[in-house]
Amino acid sequence: MKKEKSIEYLNNELSKDANVGKFIGNERGFGFVEIDGKDGDIFIPPDGVNGAMHGDTVFVKIDKDENEKKRKEGHIAEVLERYQKEVVGTYAKGKDFGFVIADDKHIFQDIYIAKKERKKAKNGDKVVVSILKYPTKDKKAEGRIIEILGKAEDENTDLISIVRTYGYKLEFSKEVKKEAKEIPQEINLNDAKYNLFKDRVDLRDKEIFTIDGADTKDIDDAISLDYSQNKYTLGVHIADVSNYVQEGSELDNEARKRGTSVYLINDVIPMLPRELSNGICSLNEGEDRFALSIDIVLDNDANIITSKIYKSIIKSKKKMTYDNVYKVVGDEFENNRVIPDGYEPFSKTLLKMKELALKLKDKRHGYGAIDFDIPEAKVIIDEEGKVTDIYPYQITIANQMIEQFMVLANECIAKTFYDKKIPFIYRVHEKPEKDKLERLKILLKNLNYNEIVADDEVTPFEIQQVLEECKGKPEEKVISTVALRSMQLARYSEENLGHFGLSLENYCHFTSPIRRYPDLFIHRVISNYLLGNMDDKAKSKFKKQAIKYSLTSSDTEKMAEEAERDLESIKMCEYMSNHIGEEYSGIISSITNFGMFVELPSTIEGLIHVENMKDDYYIFDEQNVTMNGERTKKHYQIGDSVIIKVVSANKQLRRIDFELISKDNWFL
Repeated sequence: MKKEKSIEYLNNELSKDANVGKFIGNERGFGFVEIDGKDGDIFIPPDGVNGAMHGDTVFVKIDKDENEKKRKEGHIAEVLERYQKEVVGTYAKGKDFGFVIADDKHIFQDIYIAKKERKKAKNGDKVVVSILKYPTKDKKAEGRIIEILGKAEDENTDLISIVRTYGYKLEFSKEVKKEAKEIPQEINLNDAKYNLFKDRVDLRDKEIFTIDGADTKDIDDAISLDYSQNKYTLGVHIADVSNYVQEGSELDNEARKRGTSVYLINDVIPMLPRELSNGICSLNEGEDRFALSIDIVLDNDANIITSKIYKSIIKSKKKMTYDNVYKVVGDEFENNRVIPDGYEPFSKTLLKMKELALKLKDKRHGYGAIDFDIPEAKVIIDEEGKVTDIYPYQITIANQMIEQFMVLANECIAKTFYDKKIPFIYRVHEKPEKDKLERLKILLKNLNYNEIVADDEVTPFEIQQVLEECKGKPEEKVISTVALRSMQLARYSEENLGHFGLSLENYCHFTSPIRRYPDLFIHRVISNYLLGNMDDKAKSKFKKQAIKYSLTSSDTEKMAEEAERDLESIKMCEYMSNHIGEEYSGIISSITNFGMFVELPSTIEGLIHVENMKDDYYIFDEQNVTMNGERTKKHYQIGDSVIIKVVSANKQLRRIDFELISKDNWFL
């Protein structure tokens, strides 16, 4: 009722400059308000927060328009709806009371804990606190500790803290488990309940196989390839999850709420129970599986001739790994190639797949698809939960083959259903905003690169030229990272807005229905279309669902990415805490008024605070994004290589501090 009354109040009483949106807190005490349907966000300075907490739905009134400053600025006039009910954090014990410092750094307010509300928590315990009173402009929030998770420094506490912070459920409800257990783990073609679509093409004798990471258990996609008469016929076969997860079932409702599987280093919080994700839906070697298949016929130059989607039954002939496929197709092994056991019968097909993938890659390169070659961190954890190593995970031609084939399938599916004007969920990536390109343009100027990013209508091809020009140079990683950060976030939408990064007019997510709800939803749309169940009533229903599920799926995806990054940051801090005092070479990845961020070859990033730049007093040049020594005239810019010393690593703050030793001139 409060929300309805407040919205009515807004419409009738507040000025036309007031807006309703979501408050996004920042650990430094300020925040932003994001408003659905409006570009850009509204900056909220610390004195304008007025007791709002991260995630709250708020009224914000504009104080300064973007014409006066780079972005709109305002203050929170009223908190409509509170988002935080429970908070995970570290308990700091005082004499007569204590505080909980939230793990989520978006929540910058400490929570006051009266002595009677601490539940035997000790100093440094990781706890869950229930909020009793929310903060106001002048008072802190008050709470009650309802659960003690363990010691903050305990490695095993990290995972459960992330799970509780983001509200994830490790277990499924009894109702969901019951439905999952009722689903047979083997296909019986005479079972009417779980063989709902009779007209399937039998591909069980066809050479179809999967390529994944060695530890992958939820296998969504399989591939096949035929080549004859100068034509490729690529088959992409995706687990038909919609055959088992029926609309409106408990399984479907839970999958929609979760939105995505969450991959927390060596743990997975699955979107679907393991009876489906690792069982009957996973395209396991040697087992009959229902699939949605698309055959794409391409000419010898990798131009699409035709495509056809249909329901199938397949049997994967081999579960392959990226590492072993790389040994078969990698150029590095050409003069000393040792085919892994069991891969010899497939080697010719794999080499032909490599040939097609490289043609597709070159073709996409020709029309401007952006290839951000930024390796992800590989975090190695032992059985006790301790980090033993961190290094960049290198993408090889084996990974690229699957990536190229999945992009092609997603493009063909999206174009087919867009042309048929059938309601759908698309994966969209809009053009970068002008202000986000400024940092990239300044970086390129400072590194003496040509001004190849247009002021008005930047194209993917221009971004690609930037990445090509720096390839193989010391500054490649930092330019790629800054270019990536200048992009808008990809999201889901019922509107086909195109994909800027891939330079595609049509794109969707079709290939991972075990772990992404939008894929499962469009599988349901496709299945209804193939069955002839796509009348006006069905279109109207799917249109409404596409609008709703696009928003919720974008939100759950963003939350999952934040959770994954948070745990990774914690483990990086834990790892570097064992390397205090050691020196490393790194690249300046970002510069702010309070210091410089440096990324090490391991992908670990730390901050050189201005206080740890001890050889001079340094002044931040905001316009050129540089740091300049007042006395020595030393000059630091993004992309510079420097020698640093590890000063501290605090996993509670998710922060690693470096001290600047010197510039690293080895490459000059």
